[in-house]
Amino acid sequence: MKRIGIVGTGSYVPEKVLTNYDLEKILDTSDEWIYTRTGIRERRVAAPDQAASDLAKIASERALEAAGMSPEDIELIIMATITPDTHCPAGANWLEAKLGAVNAVSMDITAACSGFIFALSVAEQYLKNGVFKNALVVASEVMTRTVDWTDRASCILWGDGAGAVVLKEVSDESGILSIHIHTDGLNGDTLLLPGGGSKTTPISHESVDKKLHFLKMIEANQSFKVAVRKFAEACEEALDYNGITLDEIKLIIPHQANLRILQGMAKQLGISMEKVFVNIDRYGNMSSATVPVALDEAVRKGLIQKGDLILLTAFGGGLTWGSALIRW
Repeated sequence: MKRIGIVGTGSYVPEKVLTNYDLEKILDTSDEWIYTRTGIRERRVAAPDQAASDLAKIASERALEAAGMSPEDIELIIMATITPDTHCPAGANWLEAKLGAVNAVSMDITAACSGFIFALSVAEQYLKNGVFKNALVVASEVMTRTVDWTDRASCILWGDGAGAVVLKEVSDESGILSIHIHTDGLNGDTLLLPGGGSKTTPISHESVDKKLHFLKMIEANQSFKVAVRKFAEACEEALDYNGITLDEIKLIIPHQANLRILQGMAKQLGISMEKVFVNIDRYGNMSSATVPVALDEAVRKGLIQKGDLILLTAFGGGLTWGSALIRW
């Protein structure tokens, strides 16, 4: 069986920084209140002329440079996003054009905060089966345009950014060892963006007045408990499948949903937070983009070396969750 590996990583976050102190000026909140509950100090906000494909383009170019490849080399582009430039064409189609990836087939994957792992799984299968020789997997989100800035409980969570990886067949012992993905559609309405789909179109004054086009979090406390459990279960599934223990894992790179959730995951797994990569304090929750952005940061900081075992894990709306075990 072919082994597919990551041969290049890249990421990009917008220049504008929105701190908790900035939010104090428009909300009844404080830096202490936000940080205590979320672990977030600041987040990035896309410029008015930046769409998801623009963030993705920069992240993708950096990943391609790290892989020693050009856009013309890419055969498959899969973009994970819940905030595409447009619903039609797909965000990946816009990215393909902006990159000049004239030989690529492009498509979107929608799996909320788990999107990157789902996209990674799809791309790996295409490459394993020989349909394509390489793939660009990118997650890009402009979450700050989905939030109600009067809702202090949820608007504080989200940020914008993009991360990308290049996949190819590898000949050594490195590469993706396994990917595990799951969904629970019966409980998918705990994180809901109700407006803009076929259920509420055409967009009307009524749908806008009811704030149906903003992201809504329902039963946050219950979602917190479920997230902790699913994060840990996803990690354990990957370890059990490969006969590997947590002691052998160099770094866990989780979706950056909430610092307290990550601490709860670590406690349930019985590990120190030193083994968990965290950057939510600087970027907030970038939905599907958090895992590849964190992965790229860890690689460029030298925290991941050849031969290291890396565990990616995510949980998000849908409900969706999953994990990927990778030998670097």
